[in-house]
Amino acid sequence: MHFNNAAVPGKNNASYTLSHLIEEGCFLDEEKIHFILQRLKDKKNLILQGPPGTGKTWLARRLAYCLTGEKAPERISAVQFHPNLSYEDFIRGWRPGKEGRLELIDGPFVNAINKALNNPAAKYVVIIEEINRGNPAQIFGETLTLMEADKRTPTEALELSYRTAPDEKIYIPENLYIIGTMNIADRSLALLDLALRRRFAFIDLKPVFNEAWKNWVNQKFAVDPDVLNLIESRLTALNEMLANDLALGPQFCVGHSYVTPAAGQQIGEAIAWYEQVVETEICPLLAEYWFDAPNKVNDARKVLLAQ
Repeated sequence: MHFNNAAVPGKNNASYTLSHLIEEGCFLDEEKIHFILQRLKDKKNLILQGPPGTGKTWLARRLAYCLTGEKAPERISAVQFHPNLSYEDFIRGWRPGKEGRLELIDGPFVNAINKALNNPAAKYVVIIEEINRGNPAQIFGETLTLMEADKRTPTEALELSYRTAPDEKIYIPENLYIIGTMNIADRSLALLDLALRRRFAFIDLKPVFNEAWKNWVNQKFAVDPDVLNLIESRLTALNEMLANDLALGPQFCVGHSYVTPAAGQQIGEAIAWYEQVVETEICPLLAEYWFDAPNKVNDARKVLLAQ
């Protein structure tokens, strides 16, 4: 199964394959990665959802690299959704131009559409961070209808709310893909409506403390296997507590990213590093989860630090 772009890679862009994804620290098995890539290729629109620290943002960009076949930043657009983002920001809207005059300015989504239309032999990707932090239906507007894989043709073109010409219409080309990320643990975020859900494939990401994770951290950062086994045991115990809590559930588990060192990070004493992560990153998160039950936070802290 091949996902590499048929276009000739850019002269200054390094090629990118599934082996690069795994080498950089993807702990999913190859079959799962192939499945995700195939769903992206078929559906055109995909959302990675999961608890905090499961590598949604990290994986989204590298899936884009795998799809395009190279590390080509010029073919990837990244946008952060938030409550104040509007259709005018993302699609097109009036903005002050030269000499104070209002001008119609294309947003990042229309810019990505135009890039893809101008180079149909190449694949382009729009990455939307925390897609449910904004109002997706309002932000996408009429382009929501155009996102479906079977509507990616000129015959399905629609008029935008703001047009540069009276007869201007737009469609989303088949070589433009959308990858969204979604935090399912934040109670304050909006649920996606059914119309939007129908247009995306959803992939659940879970905490991964498997042999692939342990081997990678050991090889890259020389963390002792016994320490990694200890971390695995304690984080697994914590996640069982979270998953079994009636007020929380599996979507509130703590992901492996919390205890996976960043590239280039120097790990001296591994146990000390782990305890610092627990005290300054994981425990504050748990305090947010159990804001009305400090005794549960204390119990979890004891599990993590074996006190």
